[in-house]
Amino acid sequence: MLILTIVVTALASSVTAGGQNIIDLDLDTAVDIAMGNSYRIRQLEMGVDRSRYWLQARQASLKSSVYMNLRSPEIKATSEYKWNSDLRLDEIVREDTRLFQMDLAVRQPLIFMGYPTNGYFSLNNKTYQYLQKNEGQEKDLKYYNRLFLKFEQPFFQPNSLKNNIEDAELDLRRTELNYVTDRVNLADDIADDFYDLFEMVYRNNIYKSQIALYSDVADITGHIVAQDSSRSIESIQIRVEMANTRERLLRNQSNIRLRSARLKQRLRLNEADSLHIDSIIEITPIEVDAQKAVEYGLTLRPRMRILEINKRMEELDLDNAQGWNSFRVNLEMTYGLERQNKEYEELIDDEYDNSYSVSLNAYVPIWDWGQHKAQLAAEEIQVKRSDMYIEEAESQIESEIMNSISNLEEYQTRAMNMSTNLEMAREISRHSLEQYQSGNISLQDLLQVVESQRETEENFLDAFIGYRRSILRLMRNTYYDYENGVSLLEKYGGDGVERRVDSEG
Repeated sequence: MLILTIVVTALASSVTAGGQNIIDLDLDTAVDIAMGNSYRIRQLEMGVDRSRYWLQARQASLKSSVYMNLRSPEIKATSEYKWNSDLRLDEIVREDTRLFQMDLAVRQPLIFMGYPTNGYFSLNNKTYQYLQKNEGQEKDLKYYNRLFLKFEQPFFQPNSLKNNIEDAELDLRRTELNYVTDRVNLADDIADDFYDLFEMVYRNNIYKSQIALYSDVADITGHIVAQDSSRSIESIQIRVEMANTRERLLRNQSNIRLRSARLKQRLRLNEADSLHIDSIIEITPIEVDAQKAVEYGLTLRPRMRILEINKRMEELDLDNAQGWNSFRVNLEMTYGLERQNKEYEELIDDEYDNSYSVSLNAYVPIWDWGQHKAQLAAEEIQVKRSDMYIEEAESQIESEIMNSISNLEEYQTRAMNMSTNLEMAREISRHSLEQYQSGNISLQDLLQVVESQRETEENFLDAFIGYRRSILRLMRNTYYDYENGVSLLEKYGGDGVERRVDSEG
């Protein structure tokens, strides 16, 4: 492990009287702040909650439900034409009725060994008061009550109850995975902004170090010119080089202010706050097993999981399509007790008669001009397209991961080499300064050495930033944090997601 301790500070604004906060910022802190303040994350969390409630609603359909239907009242005073078989003619008949009805039911889906059968069993009670008036204003009032059990079972049809619950479960998992994807994308965007600011702040240190070195050279040159006035041009050269470097420093500081303001806006921080960055540059060699990395990418990346979920949902649509305009049978059976009477009290006290019913209804399609067949063909093609999407994604992910590994290895090697070169460049600068003071080298030679040190420091910075970005890219492509040894699904998944991830294994 190579560790270079470099303290870099970015103050985004000047100190104000009261109200100003100095925020110690590193990458993890920046990501945490962004996650806590992002409207997008809040919207995604609400979307997850919404899908979770939809699933609870679908799951509740497997439990008993109690409901009541009321017709209180239903009044009819209309005339309609009806066939009179005695007269063998249509005649207009006036209807004048009053109906008060209450239907109460306790309905339970039929579950067999934990598997919903798409059938229902219910306990029902029907009670009504029915009043009819004839033209002579005579009234016929009757009360009716029936208590019965009812069994309903469709055959040769898709199990819509099971499919709806599974569809809700898949929708929740997909929403959670989209939530993780957006959180990772947000973290990646914040990392880009953070390292842009880090790079500028580090350049500040490079320019300050170079100015300090020029200051030492200026002191030495002052003594030399004092002894040999013919070399006064060297003092001018040093001042010019120092002025140019100061200009680079001022330009870079201006860029820091702009970049800091942008980052504070992204993090939704107060404009009066200041960002303080204390960083320790650590270059820890990471060895990546390519085969394992590809396995991570194919199993952890939400993209693959979402494609698998989409395929399963298409399969459910295909299963549901099997029931469109197809042969089906519905069985309905009831058994109970019933009674009618002109007096409500007598209705309660009288003995009830047995009642039952059996109904077997079948729908048999005979000719539909190929509609059902075409519908199934369309759904089957969609399932095949899902397979192709998965195959294409697997190929792309493998290619992305291999490129990410190559980039990481390249930048890692460059950063390690440049760190060694940087120490050598600094040592050469110190030695050259001594040589110039002793009169063994010219000022031009010393300035070239100083400039070479600056270029080496900038090259090391470029290699380090490339190294950090290549780690982030590999992490994004595999959804695995190699530095902390944890999957991003667990790191950014939130409540419930990692448990489902582990169960899907």
